[in-house]
Amino acid sequence: MTLKILPNTDLEREITTSADSNLWKSQGDDPAFEIRFSPVRKRLLVLHIAATDEPIDPKFYVNRGYGFREKDAVSLTEARRFIVTADIGSVGSICALRADPVSFPTTFSFEIKAFSSAKSAEQYIAQLLDTEEKTERVDLGKLPRHWTKIPKLRFGKRAASLTIQYADANYRLGSDLVALPVSATAGSWLSVVVPVYNAPPRYLDDLVRSFEMQAEQGTELILSDDGSTSAETRQWYKSQQAKDNIRFVLNERNGGIAAATNSGLSQARGQWIAFLDHDDVVAPHAFKLIRHTLEQNPDANFLYTDELVVDDTLKPTGVMLKPAYDSVLLSGVNYINHFSVYRHSRLREIGYLRTGYDGSQDYDLLLRYLEGLSEQGILHLPYPAYWWRRNGKTYSRKFMDAATTNARKALTERFERQQQAIQVEGALTKTLHRVMFEPPGEWPKISVVIPSKDNFDLISRILHDLFEKTDYPDFEVLVVDNGSTDKAVLDLYERYRQTHQNFSATVTPEAFNFSRSVNRGLSTATGEHYLILNNDVEVIEAGWLKEMVSCLAYDRTGIVGAKLLFPNDKMQHAGVVIGFGGLAGHWYMNKPKEFGGPMNRLHLRNTMTCVTGAVMLISGDCVGKIGLFDEENFAVAYNDVDYCLRAHKAGYRIIWTPFACLYHHESLSRGSDKSGERRKRFEQEKQNLRRLHETQNFTDRALNPAYSRDKSDPNIVVPTRLFIPSMS
Repeated sequence: MTLKILPNTDLEREITTSADSNLWKSQGDDPAFEIRFSPVRKRLLVLHIAATDEPIDPKFYVNRGYGFREKDAVSLTEARRFIVTADIGSVGSICALRADPVSFPTTFSFEIKAFSSAKSAEQYIAQLLDTEEKTERVDLGKLPRHWTKIPKLRFGKRAASLTIQYADANYRLGSDLVALPVSATAGSWLSVVVPVYNAPPRYLDDLVRSFEMQAEQGTELILSDDGSTSAETRQWYKSQQAKDNIRFVLNERNGGIAAATNSGLSQARGQWIAFLDHDDVVAPHAFKLIRHTLEQNPDANFLYTDELVVDDTLKPTGVMLKPAYDSVLLSGVNYINHFSVYRHSRLREIGYLRTGYDGSQDYDLLLRYLEGLSEQGILHLPYPAYWWRRNGKTYSRKFMDAATTNARKALTERFERQQQAIQVEGALTKTLHRVMFEPPGEWPKISVVIPSKDNFDLISRILHDLFEKTDYPDFEVLVVDNGSTDKAVLDLYERYRQTHQNFSATVTPEAFNFSRSVNRGLSTATGEHYLILNNDVEVIEAGWLKEMVSCLAYDRTGIVGAKLLFPNDKMQHAGVVIGFGGLAGHWYMNKPKEFGGPMNRLHLRNTMTCVTGAVMLISGDCVGKIGLFDEENFAVAYNDVDYCLRAHKAGYRIIWTPFACLYHHESLSRGSDKSGERRKRFEQEKQNLRRLHETQNFTDRALNPAYSRDKSDPNIVVPTRLFIPSMS
């Protein structure tokens, strides 16, 4: 019997060096395999499913003669490894089973075999179980063999995926929008330039149709052919009727994407330019939304949108929900991409696209175009304005090494133009980028402020880690103790005083007030910058502090935060989002340490509105302008949120970096805030945060407006209104 495994478009085989790899990647909200077998077959199926990082939650749809229905689904309890057996009988007219391996994006292995006898199946299972890894065995039992009616072999009809619901809601809202009167975009306002090379006619038909359906005056589509050799593509041009707003630039020779795009640009009449690939599609009402936004913001210099990811047949498979403009994130990945619009006048000034950056020519253009522009004039329109046909055939997917090399060349040149010497390495995702700033001649002195009391195990470990496991050359440690009585702790302080000139500890018996302790440390610090550090932190890698200090090289940076893990290697801190629960909260808490998040952002440095005070580097300039922590309103909770918001409002950048990674044994030294006076104080500090910063109404630029604010792992929310960005 031949088993056919048919993955849907939410699944992608993980590329490895092994030709027979069983690794798969889930990248949508409804991944599924359809397992097909012949009417005469081996009767026992054995499925082996295993997580590579976080536990998974498989689900099976058993066909009882009515197709795949939710009522006939079998959901398994979350675990890391499963062996699932099913008796499908030796003969039958039902020839398919559906397996949904997981309900969220992750990587896993999936393997299935068929056996004629229970003995051979058990021998195979025994081999699989020859490991210490805990495995869940599940038997689906005897599955139905025969249809009760004529079948339709397809995935079961289910409610539209969240991706489709999200897109449809946006397009309904776009249709209902009453656009502003035309003023700033009068005349020929938008030229869409598309380089074409041997494009299938159906791709070009889809693109042209989507352009014409926009029905916006003052727009044009320019297809710039890069010397196509395909007879189908050349014949398509001949079959098209001439139209004033759809033009073809037919280049005789193949000069590459940049040259073909520039050839099209030379014919463009619009005051704004957008670029698409020949297999892309313009989403419904995209031009109307973009024009409306530009009319509201006539001084804007750049606008980019979100993206709907579709398969080769234009079925939605995912959505790219981007944050507001973040130059730090952009130095790690071109998250902006399409659909973006550029002022034509500025494109002329910088000389259009450059050759020699194949696979990353758009990235190079973007870096040069945005350089020196005010961030206020760079707008993000969170509307899925174009459909990215993800088929694995683009240049950068086929020639990733060259595209990555050219991206890093463009990045290096961008920083060199700012008189910053850098090298670029791979990030936690190796095809993404980590900018390595040239170390200063002398590293600035850092004052490490550690509030603490008693708890010998914690304070002794962090002091050891600072002095023995951290490779930073110039720092002082100031322990601010609010009343230790443990003799072992007091003796520890004395030993460090005797052996380390850069150590001090002051003991002042008083009620715990984190902000007051920090302020005591800041008032006596002699460093150029200040590191606020919890006593329950543990160092993992020697270079963590150099990484944090290096991040101050990004413009306007006032605060830097680190990636923190719980002792079980789950995520504790990947940045704090303002507005979660009406207050503020850590996002993606308890995810595996390797979790990348949307667009693999957690593998890169990001600009955040807030980071935790457990490991918080503050520049001397920021402290000089923002001042001390608020002892009155935030004695224990939300003092870091308050400080970051004050810095954010003053124009300072706050950066989170995954390249400084430490363990955080959270709150071990202090206890819970859920009872008695502590709970009362905690509730008051919540009220203080809302009162002073209106966090319940705060729109955090680090989070796309489409994400929910109700939990650490946010969901996509189907919109009820459009979000139009504003420069004000």
